[in-house]
Amino acid sequence: MGLIRRVPLSVTGILLAAIVICGNETSLIQQSRPLDLTGRQIEPFRATDAKAIVFLFVRTDCPISNRYAPEVRRLHEKFAARGVTFWLVYPDRDTSVEMIRKHIKEFEYTQGVLRDPEHALVKIAGVRVTPEAAVFVPEGAERRMVYRGRIDNRYVAFGKARPAPTTHDLEAVLEAIVEGKSVTATTTPAIGCFISDLQR
Repeated sequence: MGLIRRVPLSVTGILLAAIVICGNETSLIQQSRPLDLTGRQIEPFRATDAKAIVFLFVRTDCPISNRYAPEVRRLHEKFAARGVTFWLVYPDRDTSVEMIRKHIKEFEYTQGVLRDPEHALVKIAGVRVTPEAAVFVPEGAERRMVYRGRIDNRYVAFGKARPAPTTHDLEAVLEAIVEGKSVTATTTPAIGCFISDLQR
């Protein structure tokens, strides 16, 4: 199991609004090969009709990530029909396809699944732990990241959780997007299992 870490807010929050994926930068994803479970290379930013693209980074062996499975399923069911594309991203290089398939079945995930062994999406989104979310919205031919961070504020510290969350950060961002409201780019501190092999 990975170490549990809190991601501090820093200058990355200031830079968040400037993170844009355009046609040329998408080649970084192609070169690093995010894959589906059949080994096929995927271009997740090509969802041109999506109001938002959500990447939820998870690990099979992270207890905090697994505890969020019901909430992840709920958010997918609520927003997929309203124009939001969801991807479940497994960034751990040592996690096999068989392990992922078993994990998906056990936790009843139904959204699209990506393997990110070269950390292409990890680097573009700037995530550090699982579970952590990154939300991109279309701006013409580009994709702008408007949110990165926790799903909600259930976890307040290492090993310390509220009985129930008091803010639903990811849901609030998606609700604003599908309602056509202006969304200010923001980050929240994510608490979870550290993504291995990240260069610090």
